[in-house]
Amino acid sequence: MSYARFTVAYWCVLVAVLLPFACAYLAKSRGLGKSRGAGGFDNADPRGWLARQEGWQARANAAQANSFEALPFFIGAVLIAHQVGAPQGRLDILALLFVTLRIIYIVMYVAGLPTTRSAIWALAFLANLGIFLSAAFH
Repeated sequence: MSYARFTVAYWCVLVAVLLPFACAYLAKSRGLGKSRGAGGFDNADPRGWLARQEGWQARANAAQANSFEALPFFIGAVLIAHQVGAPQGRLDILALLFVTLRIIYIVMYVAGLPTTRSAIWALAFLANLGIFLSAAFH
């Protein structure tokens, strides 16, 4: 019996899936452990509570949303590249690059550096496009 190998790119998918949850934790972190009356996180109305946050917490929440938005293309590109037999080394490198850039993107977002954040977003998108195109041109 033959088993498919769990590649570096597949591990990168797992990391990318976890990034929005890390952003959510950051967004909620100052409110955890406090009562609702003291401005603590309100699990009865989490979206409303997050919508009232400001500064880096609001940016962490926005990074969460963007991280979820980036997932479908990344997951699809990795799966398609594997399916058509794209060169594994190239695929792994590009997937690692994508995840690394997305982590930097989140840091820039939370830090409030919009120009740098947008440049990093574009580089991550190009890395993802490279994964997708490596499926077409291998």
